[in-house]
Amino acid sequence: MTPLIELNSITRLYGTVIGVNDITLTLPPGAYGLLGPNGAGKSTLLNLMTGQLSPTLGTVQVLGHAPRNNPKYLSRIGYLPASEGLYSNVSAIDWVSYLVELQGFGRRGARTIASESLERVGMTEHMHRNIAEYSRGMRQRTRLAQAIAHRPEFLILDEPFNGLDPIARHQMTELLRRWIEEGHSLILASHVLHEIESITRSFLLVCGGRLLASGSIEDIDELLADVPSEMRIRTGTPHELASVLMQEELVDRAEIGEDGAVVVATRTAVRVYQFLTDSAAAGRFEVTEIHSSDESLQGVFDSLMKLHRGEL
Repeated sequence: MTPLIELNSITRLYGTVIGVNDITLTLPPGAYGLLGPNGAGKSTLLNLMTGQLSPTLGTVQVLGHAPRNNPKYLSRIGYLPASEGLYSNVSAIDWVSYLVELQGFGRRGARTIASESLERVGMTEHMHRNIAEYSRGMRQRTRLAQAIAHRPEFLILDEPFNGLDPIARHQMTELLRRWIEEGHSLILASHVLHEIESITRSFLLVCGGRLLASGSIEDIDELLADVPSEMRIRTGTPHELASVLMQEELVDRAEIGEDGAVVVATRTAVRVYQFLTDSAAAGRFEVTEIHSSDESLQGVFDSLMKLHRGEL
């Protein structure tokens, strides 16, 4: 199987500024989140994948092609950039039809394809109105329609949730989930972790132009096996539970929070869960709530950043 993405020691320089720093990576077809704070190098990586930039050092292959100046490759991908780039005085149907024509379709066929794509993103009712009259969510759906209209194999999205209200975010999430369910590949760049988590469990974490980690949540959990994770446990006897957890050497730290919950730091979360389960079954402690800060990508992201900075 041809890899989706192959990056071989790529570095991209902007004068003396490093945009991407010596990244080597091979990914099979699938759905991936590209995570990192603003300025981490996410857009530079996407621009290398779309061929808008060429690497200063190293090589890039996507779908088996070198992206730069490659029309055959461009016909196989869909791209939604962070900037809008829409003309306000045209309708969605005219805009998407025009871009489909640029992919080599005839005018009549392009119109049909554009209409089907706009219907898919829920824009049928509004597609004949000028884009100037659209809400932010409607403009984003129009942009997504143009990215997927020519039926690409691989969708590249740069901050697609920017500026969307909760309803529009939900609609965008559902559209992308359906895209993945149909067997298509995508990579989605965002600095908001829950946006990625709602779509895929596989991700790449970049910071300062470097790749800090890649894989599934389970892979990252294994990487962080020796990093203390924080847990909050609610029980009717918090002081007694905290004392026992320390005595049993199940936690590195235990304290009582302002809300009365037991807050612990542990490198053996699985053992703590097992102890609490056994204790509850035996009637030793009544545990009503357990929450781990690492249950979402936010905890994983924070821990990996601390590892990168040498704080753990």
